[in-house]
Amino acid sequence: MTNKDFFLALDELEKEKGIKKEFFIETLETALVAAYKRNFGEGKLVEVKLSPERNTIKVVAYKVVVPEVEEGMEDAQISLEDAKKIKANYKVGDKVQEEITPKEFGRIAAGTAKQVITQKLREAERGIALSDIEGKLDSLVNALVRRVDNGTAYLELANSQIEGVLMANDQIPGENLQVNDRVKVYLKKLKETPRGYQAVVSRTSPLFVKKLFENEVPEINSGIVVIKNIVREAGYRTKMAIYSADKSVDPLGACVGNHGVRVNSIVSELNGEKIDIVIWSEDPFEYIVRALSPAKVISIDVNDAEKSALVVVPDDKLSLAIGKSGQNVRLAAKLTGWKIDVKSASQAGVKKDEVTAETADVKLIDETKTDDAISSADVFGNIDEEI
Repeated sequence: MTNKDFFLALDELEKEKGIKKEFFIETLETALVAAYKRNFGEGKLVEVKLSPERNTIKVVAYKVVVPEVEEGMEDAQISLEDAKKIKANYKVGDKVQEEITPKEFGRIAAGTAKQVITQKLREAERGIALSDIEGKLDSLVNALVRRVDNGTAYLELANSQIEGVLMANDQIPGENLQVNDRVKVYLKKLKETPRGYQAVVSRTSPLFVKKLFENEVPEINSGIVVIKNIVREAGYRTKMAIYSADKSVDPLGACVGNHGVRVNSIVSELNGEKIDIVIWSEDPFEYIVRALSPAKVISIDVNDAEKSALVVVPDDKLSLAIGKSGQNVRLAAKLTGWKIDVKSASQAGVKKDEVTAETADVKLIDETKTDDAISSADVFGNIDEEI
């Protein structure tokens, strides 16, 4: 390879990869110094100078001007007296240079350049890939399962060279991912490993469901409908509180879609997980009733100081209000930020007609299910009354 070919190769690289050749020059010069010393000895101090404008590669040996040369440093130092014989204006600290480019150095330079360029290309591509994936943090990414090892799925993320890692606890319970499965994942964070960066992704985070709704519901994506809070026990149930300041917009209808098409799409992605969507309210009475959907509520007694509420439900709706292993009431508490204690009418020792609106901090609730909450189970017509 001639010097001209060498620099033409850098030009082609710049055109193909969009990486400026100046990006390589400094690293190449350092690498070529090491290559020279490996092939021609370590004794001399040398610099390699690449000049793309002149298509030249020069090896220059130099000695540092000192008052007196130290013993054993003859290859690296020159006395001020001897330097002045070469050029009268040399002073201590200057470099006295001499070109010593070997004839066969072009071949050595080509081999070294290939190694350096390959390494730099990898670094640049990793940098570009890292920058790209950083821009996708806190968003949904399409992915392809490449391998599964001890329950952890390793993914090829769409339009990225960064590997995705979906650990077992980030997979929806009951999910059995196989190689070549295509899935959507929520990009949580990046972590650095000895082999480079990996993207940690999740399908169990509440934010995964939130992003699904943002993608599926234009009114949420545009900000007309706002997700106030979302809580989840992955694989079982999600509760989401929504709100719209635009009175002409039906937030529930927007999220459910025509004939349930929008929420249906999300439930399918979640392998049948139930989703309760409620209208957020500043009024804790209303908010707690809606949050306990799909259960019906007779009355609520709230304690503002402790931010707690005693909720009374019909005897036959107690298990529905509490949910399996306390799941429904637990999620309602997380959604609202209130401690919620649920009792049946008989446990509370009251009947509906014994509760009055005059009772302090007690609100009587119509048994008819509120229109401001809906469960995905309603859409599909299989409400699970008793779990």
